[in-house]
Amino acid sequence: MKIAYLMNIHPYASCTFIRREIVAIEASGIPVSRFAIRPPENDLVDEADKQEVGKTRYILGVGIVGLLKSLITIALTRPIHFFKTLKFIIKIGLSAEKGILFNLIYFLEACVLFQWVTEAEIDHIHVHFGTNSATVAMLSRLLGGPTYSFTVHGPEEFDKPQALCLKEKIENASLVIGVSSFGKSQLFRWCGYKHWSKIHVVHCGLDEMFLSQSYVPLPHEPRFVCIGRLSEQKGHLLLVEAVSQLASEGLKFKVILVGDGYLREQIEFLIETLGLKDYIEITGWATNLEVRQQILNSQVMVIPSFAEGLPVVIMEAFALSRPVISTHIAGIPELVKTRKSGWLVTPGSSEALASAMREAIHLPLAELAQMGKTGAEAVAKEHNINHEAQKLVKLFQTYS
Repeated sequence: MKIAYLMNIHPYASCTFIRREIVAIEASGIPVSRFAIRPPENDLVDEADKQEVGKTRYILGVGIVGLLKSLITIALTRPIHFFKTLKFIIKIGLSAEKGILFNLIYFLEACVLFQWVTEAEIDHIHVHFGTNSATVAMLSRLLGGPTYSFTVHGPEEFDKPQALCLKEKIENASLVIGVSSFGKSQLFRWCGYKHWSKIHVVHCGLDEMFLSQSYVPLPHEPRFVCIGRLSEQKGHLLLVEAVSQLASEGLKFKVILVGDGYLREQIEFLIETLGLKDYIEITGWATNLEVRQQILNSQVMVIPSFAEGLPVVIMEAFALSRPVISTHIAGIPELVKTRKSGWLVTPGSSEALASAMREAIHLPLAELAQMGKTGAEAVAKEHNINHEAQKLVKLFQTYS
């Protein structure tokens, strides 16, 4: 069986879980071809990500001439499929987020993908995220290409399912994956009951870099780490407010923000305005090894998100025996258990976030350590990438 993975951008600094999944599938003996719509826009910091670039074919790399050439070839060689797919595009384009024009661009991309997967004798295409790359895989299928499946992470797909034509993507897919039971339930909302049987849960997983790490004791000084893209939905500005509350009480601690994004300047301005430069540090993007070390250097991970799927960084913190403070949203409660492996707080409340952080600061180190070990047990059981990849392979074989 030959599998192709299709992503919008690959590799991507905040999506290393996709690379882990591909590598684990290949380790099981299934070859995986990598396709992406476009290459990464920013410089990559992780060596493994840099190597992925050389393994990936980029659809937009063929240029406008290549796109039009593929379109004409499909029109001449598969006219019935071509015009049926074109009719479908016009239909969904009327309600799609970006309209008919962008869906016609996705059609051009699908023509290239169809040719590539046909030449490579691909049996099945798997996509991560239910956005434009899933559209391209769907259109390739309608042109007569291989079956496709896609993993839905959220929250974007659940924020605007109709604009993303989620219903149509589910109906035309042979298999749909949610990364949590919450995600699976949301997918049920946007398709008929007859499609429920092809919706399954496969968790994102960790590899040996995290799972085989020998236990490192928690540091004695209160230190929190927050890892993720610097954007509104991740709640960094709320975290800064919570830090300000705790700092005004005279508590001594440090918060490390690992990541980057368009909100960085605003976060830095708020830190400066509130006089918190001694409390908060922003590192920018980091390699997998650097992320692991930042977690090990901390007592607790804090993820104050407003919208999520099920963050991989929570799994990484647990694997390294660090408790987690996060919000009671999406799939997070399926992994984080209050006062057992961390704290779940009300989303959008700086007071609730500050309260959990305060409790963590005052909690005896031994109790924090036990919380972390409880989290490690949960991750080892439910989020081993080799086990999850085997689930995927079996599903691909069943549903392709």
